[in-house]
Amino acid sequence: MKNGKLKAGTIAAYLFLIIYSVVSISPLVIVLSSSFRKPENMTSPLKLFIEFSPESYRTAFTKMGFMTEFANSLITTAGSVIVIVLIATMASYPIARIKRKSSRFLYYFFIAGLVIPAQMVIVPVAQVFGRLNIPNSRFTPMIMFITCSLPFSTFLFTGFMKGVPVEIEEVAYMEGASLWTRYFKVVFPLLKPATVSCVITQGLWIWNDYFFPMVFVSKRAHYSLPVGMIQFLGDKENPAQWNVLFASCVLCALPLVVVFMLLQKQFVNGIAAGAVKG
Repeated sequence: MKNGKLKAGTIAAYLFLIIYSVVSISPLVIVLSSSFRKPENMTSPLKLFIEFSPESYRTAFTKMGFMTEFANSLITTAGSVIVIVLIATMASYPIARIKRKSSRFLYYFFIAGLVIPAQMVIVPVAQVFGRLNIPNSRFTPMIMFITCSLPFSTFLFTGFMKGVPVEIEEVAYMEGASLWTRYFKVVFPLLKPATVSCVITQGLWIWNDYFFPMVFVSKRAHYSLPVGMIQFLGDKENPAQWNVLFASCVLCALPLVVVFMLLQKQFVNGIAAGAVKG
């Protein structure tokens, strides 16, 4: 009886996983199939892979100005992630090492930022930017990305840094290492798993984010990839170009897929180590 119940439970679990996988993968298959159709082909998207044409990709690549928008997204994502990692590790270092009420207050102060959605304060923030004469360029959304990512990133690094033995720093201190030397040469290299986790989570969000670039970027030459895709949705006068839109979605996701394929081992090891340490 027990073996029968166990077998039935295993079959049910596999069925659930199969159904969940099909539901999750189906939209991606439909997008990929439609992206290989010509823009004027409006056949039902449920008819998969009935045509293989690069015309939609060609149209999306040209109309988006893909290389320009790719460069904008790369600058925004890479620049934001680098600053986030540096500031978050520097903030978490004294919070994790100094055993005082002030450090605990700072810890909860950063955590409080997790419960405040950026969309709630976007209007006053935009007004402040206007009064400070901050131009609407590709660098303006980086300010929002960095500030919105710091609470989670500081929380992540603080929890991981508490697992780094203090004795390692004490040995470096006894050998005459300064504070900055201990931080950059001793502590920071040991934070690699947490750094990888931070880069993945925050980098994916920043790369795919549409809201902040839409609000704070006014020039077309400074658009990021998600903003450039929206032009294919159309309006009342111009119908949506679904096949071209799907092709642009694939083009936007392709750099992330390539990066993951090249650095898959580092990503998996970093996340796994971070989970064990945390």
